[in-house]
Amino acid sequence: MTFYRSAGTIPPKRHTQFRTAEGALHHEELMGEEGFSSDSSLLYHRGVPSAIVGSEIWDLPDHTTAANHPLKPRHLRLPALFAESDPGSIDLVTGRRLVLGNGDVRIAYVVGNAASPMYRNAIGDECVFIESGHGTVETVFGSLPFRTGDYVVIPRATTHRWLPDGTVRAYAIESNSHVAPPRRYLSRYGQLLEHAPYCERDLHGPPEPLVAEGRDVEVLVKHRGSGPSGIVGSILTYDTHPFDVVGWDGCLYPYTFNVADFEPITGRIHQPPPVHQVFEGQNFVICNFVPRKVDYHPLAVPVPYYHSNVDSDEVMFYVDGDYEARKGSGIAIGSISLHPGGYAHGPQPSAIEASLGVEAFDELAVMVDTFRPLELGEGGAATDDGVYAWSWAGRRL
Repeated sequence: MTFYRSAGTIPPKRHTQFRTAEGALHHEELMGEEGFSSDSSLLYHRGVPSAIVGSEIWDLPDHTTAANHPLKPRHLRLPALFAESDPGSIDLVTGRRLVLGNGDVRIAYVVGNAASPMYRNAIGDECVFIESGHGTVETVFGSLPFRTGDYVVIPRATTHRWLPDGTVRAYAIESNSHVAPPRRYLSRYGQLLEHAPYCERDLHGPPEPLVAEGRDVEVLVKHRGSGPSGIVGSILTYDTHPFDVVGWDGCLYPYTFNVADFEPITGRIHQPPPVHQVFEGQNFVICNFVPRKVDYHPLAVPVPYYHSNVDSDEVMFYVDGDYEARKGSGIAIGSISLHPGGYAHGPQPSAIEASLGVEAFDELAVMVDTFRPLELGEGGAATDDGVYAWSWAGRRL
């Protein structure tokens, strides 16, 4: 994120003495991407941000995956993962169920209403889509309110915790890289350009620091390690509260973007998926399909044409509305479809004729396209309907 922000109290010059009212020095922490060569922010702590007094193993939920083999498209019914659960006993970090993943990105789903532990993902940025519900994310930069339809983008290694206000359904996209607006929407200096479907006014960062106090604070840290998934967890106990920041400034911070602020790009004939892109990471992109007017050529076919994404797997999470191209497939709100690379996919045959003459689509979906094959996590394997692959033909051998 390259839009500069400042919050709280900071000195006029970086890396100079900055003292409390009692005369003690504040402690600077530079959070920066790509070493010292990309976006960063400078935070001023009351305590020492490196001071830990304990370290233990955090036994992570199951992060192993299995190949989509033999190759086939799949329909995953995510609501079934939490149909029998009490959301009051589940939080939005430790309650995540891994649905799909590869070496670049992991997609998880969670339904809960309990406060999460303090948490830090040291592997990559997180982009969490709020399917429904609202609450607050407390972070080392300050508090972020969130609501239905928000993307909550949290930079790598940001200490935070989720405080839902009631039940929240969340779709977590955990990257092994950074997540940012598409480069084609940005000027060479990082400003969102006129043809971008959103602008800086739509991005909401923490307005002020939290300045919390406390001792012996535990933080769950997800980080690189050995094992089948290459991901392990530790619990670090900090001498002073990580949220003791009195001020910060820079271009790296968590923020929210609501899908209702995405301005769809339309045309006379069907527009390809890149016009729906909202974010990108290393070897994957995130798109959203929002309610919009559709193609207005007199002979236009509004639903997508059949296509082979020869370089990518396509994951669609159906959030709300009536998804025209999937009518007759069994897909409903809360479903995921997986269309793998090497397989040509498109609308259900009956949906093509039914779409002719339609002027608008009332649909909301979040799509992730990956450029390495996706494998099934335990949550994906548990919710596969087993019949979606044969829905275009209407039969199976």
